[in-house]
Amino acid sequence: MPAPDDVYAACCPCRDMLDLLANKWSALALGALEDGPQRFGALRTRLQGVSPKVLTATLRRLEDHGLITRHIYPEIPPRVEYTLTALGHDANGPLSALRTWVESNIGRFPSGRETSDVSA
Repeated sequence: MPAPDDVYAACCPCRDMLDLLANKWSALALGALEDGPQRFGALRTRLQGVSPKVLTATLRRLEDHGLITRHIYPEIPPRVEYTLTALGHDANGPLSALRTWVESNIGRFPSGRETSDVSA
């Protein structure tokens, strides 16, 4: 019987976290927050192509899993900022390496850029 923290086991709770972190919008939102606290509009601008609905859902999931915090400032209108937690900073290490690797190697994939040498 697999150990309870075996990500290959069907009942492993690690799968939820893997699913969250492997999601492109989660990985990109965490990366965008590496530079410090960000407001929703700034995140939406940085994460080109994300809809407000998807970004809201992504930020909620990241907050629910303890990877980011949401701070509401008592101002009119209210100002909300998102910040990485210590756990979010830890998760960003391998995600940053993956983002960098993908950017550096996109031309090697058959569906990559047309101008890149895919045989390299």
